Amino acid sequence: MSFVENIIEQYGVAAIFVLILLEYACFPISSEIILPLAGVLGAGLSLPFGSLLLVSTAAGLGGTSLTYGIGRFGGSPLLEKAMHRFPSLEKPVLASYRIFGNHGGAAVFLSRLVPLCRTYIGFVAGAMKQPIGSYLFCSALGILLWNTVLTGLGYYFYQYRNTFFLLFDRYKRWIFVLGSLLLFLILLCRLSRGRRQSGADRAESE
Repeated sequence: MSFVENIIEQYGVAAIFVLILLEYACFPISSEIILPLAGVLGAGLSLPFGSLLLVSTAAGLGGTSLTYGIGRFGGSPLLEKAMHRFPSLEKPVLASYRIFGNHGGAAVFLSRLVPLCRTYIGFVAGAMKQPIGSYLFCSALGILLWNTVLTGLGYYFYQYRNTFFLLFDRYKRWIFVLGSLLLFLILLCRLSRGRRQSGADRAESE
């Protein structure tokens, strides 16, 4: 973490943009670390939170556009080859396919809130030929929500940064698990409610 912190402190907003872009492009950089850290250091640089959020969202859209382009032009055969070459990709990619198959374009928004799928959904949406306008719109909504929560955690707890990072390092696994569980329960409740409503509407039409 100190390496990333030093980069951001040295290069400021440009470093924040590049690191977030790489994370959304599926480079091995954890958003659960980089986004709160960007919030903390953004506050230290006296950046307005709105500007920081704009930069992080633009970076996210840039990174996810790369994954979309790869999926769009490489298609499902490319993803199959990648899963064969890197077995660790199989679980998130197949999960993204299932979500996309069940929810179509809305899956892009929903997947942005699911750690397992949030960056890999771009490959799948591209391979499934989702229109670029729809993809970017749904992505922007999900990225904005995810980045607001995580950068906001760092930004608004800046005055307690030493304690924050100590606790975050110590309990980040539990924070990740509990946060993921909470998001999953919220999404599950909404999807269940939507299906009940859809069933009721279908029954009325019959």
